[in-house]
Amino acid sequence: MSGFPDRKEDRARRLMDGPYPAVPAGLAAGAAARGDRLLRRRRALRGIGWALLFAAAAAFTVWAALTQPWTTPPADISPPLEGW
Repeated sequence: MSGFPDRKEDRARRLMDGPYPAVPAGLAAGAAARGDRLLRRRRALRGIGWALLFAAAAAFTVWAALTQPWTTPPADISPPLEGW
């Protein structure tokens, strides 16, 4: 280092020393309201997702109970006779 101050460092120091820009009066309240809306929306979507998952599981259970896919289907054609 040659002892000269870095331009970026000098600019950063001047920005931190002030003057600071004015903050809008309702900024904190607006941010809190937006956060509340986002949390409510996320909570509602999570509830809808669980409800859809439960409905799908119930529909699958009813379908499986009615159709019994684990049993073999009855044969429409009889096996050929052998030995006659």
